[in-house]
Amino acid sequence: MSRLNDANVALAKEIIARYPRPKSALIPLLHLSQEQNGYITREAMAHLGELVGVTSAEVYGTATFYEMFRFEPVGKYLVNICGTLSCALMGAHDLMHRAEEKLGIKAGATTSDGMFTLAHAECQAACTEARVCR
Repeated sequence: MSRLNDANVALAKEIIARYPRPKSALIPLLHLSQEQNGYITREAMAHLGELVGVTSAEVYGTATFYEMFRFEPVGKYLVNICGTLSCALMGAHDLMHRAEEKLGIKAGATTSDGMFTLAHAECQAACTEARVCR
């Protein structure tokens, strides 16, 4: 299912009502759509645009700005390894290489059983704890 189901449309309307401008509800609605479908589809972006009165391109622009939204199916477990400066300096490349070996996939891929997706991530806001894997 790509569009929000009936229960989530009702929830979306409640969420939209909390904001002075409907467009301001896009981020929580994107989360709702991703929670329902596992990722955000083009159809879902069009539907969210209809709900808040913007184009699907505007929804896409908002969604692609944030690292946490996915646009294709991911495994049951999403393994994000930060690659920004602090983590890179502390060996994030080696950690990614080890994860690729252990899982048998390259970054950006999902294991054949659909259990794990391995991904590069931007800052995980834990630079003092570098290397970060979430």
